[in-house]
Amino acid sequence: MTQPDRTVFIVDDDRGILSSLKWLLESTSYQVETFSSADEFLERTCEPMPVSCLIVDVRMPDTSGLELLQILRSRGITIPAIVISGHADVPMAVNAMKTGALDFLEKPFDEQDLLDRIEKALSIDHVHRTQRDAREKLLQRMRRLTRREREVMDLVVQGKSNKDIANDLNISNKTVEAHRAKVMKKMEADSLARLVKSVLQLAS
Repeated sequence: MTQPDRTVFIVDDDRGILSSLKWLLESTSYQVETFSSADEFLERTCEPMPVSCLIVDVRMPDTSGLELLQILRSRGITIPAIVISGHADVPMAVNAMKTGALDFLEKPFDEQDLLDRIEKALSIDHVHRTQRDAREKLLQRMRRLTRREREVMDLVVQGKSNKDIANDLNISNKTVEAHRAKVMKKMEADSLARLVKSVLQLAS
């Protein structure tokens, strides 16, 4: 049974490699999409991307594997990548890692080793997506705050009392309490600790 929410993208100009890797990964229940050039894969990135990782050959005509990683980085696409090569050397491996590759494998590679690295890459992508989704939800909540509510929240997070906030903003204690209650509701924070944690997450 395939896992439609976990996809392995393979980019290699060698159709034999594409076929063999596709067979291996589909036989172990991964969803697989293959591309014979970097440009083909770049077109795919214009569509919604599932939890995924990328296996890419370092040497390809037109756009190389490392150039592809550079393009992805410039577009803000952070898919974990495993670079493969039939003619690897230390400088090439170092360049791949500097370009943003998660891993580097020399052909021929051990199948189980590849599968282990794919699983690691997919897990990393899942964690990154979860963190991005959580951050976006917090941003959406913060956008619901009025300017005054945001000011009150910032002072609350700094540890100031209602009295100090009232003095700083030249408003009454009751007004501070009202704004504070609205902040807690809009930020969906059931405690001061949860509110502080949310603000710190957005600041990191």
